[in-house]
Amino acid sequence: MQVLFKSHDPQADELREVSQRRMRFVFRRIDWLIPKATVKLSDVNGPRGGIDKRCQVEIKSDFAGTLVVSSVAHDWRVALNNALSRAARFLLRQWRREKNNRRLRQRASPVSDGA
Repeated sequence: MQVLFKSHDPQADELREVSQRRMRFVFRRIDWLIPKATVKLSDVNGPRGGIDKRCQVEIKSDFAGTLVVSSVAHDWRVALNNALSRAARFLLRQWRREKNNRRLRQRASPVSDGA
């Protein structure tokens, strides 16, 4: 899994390694489904403060297409964790649906007996 990090905020650049490690940890069991992921951190209000740390996670997968999840929180890490947990839940749900649909299609396909 290739993880890209984008941010214009000087504080967020310190979290580059943390966000990449966290991304790899959260998706460690399904990383074979995700060829590319991007983490974007931005400060919505700038120096005014408040609940303004935005984390946007964009995941490109073969079976679910492109998934974009964002989260806004008071802290960078909280926003990152929230976005990653939502993305992981969605991807697992989509993967299970796809797996179940394949099973149903296999059961429903007519078996030819050569007659």
